[in-house]
Amino acid sequence: MKELLIALAQGLVDDPSAVRVTVDEPDEKGIVYYHLHVAPDDMGRVIGKQGRIAKAIRIIMKSAAVRANEKISVEIDE
Repeated sequence: MKELLIALAQGLVDDPSAVRVTVDEPDEKGIVYYHLHVAPDDMGRVIGKQGRIAKAIRIIMKSAAVRANEKISVEIDE
């Protein structure tokens, strides 16, 4: 899952070497939080107009999580 998120983000940004993903342990509900970190200049590219790209990234990740029988949430951090 982490590799999928990294691949998606690196395809969108100008500085792919700055893409990092941190993964939290599952919380009490079993949800795993993925924190996507990109360069400050690339935040707009990852979020998109009105958050459309961020929403698309979350949809792709949740679809992959369903196939893997997991519950996830993607957070986009600076």
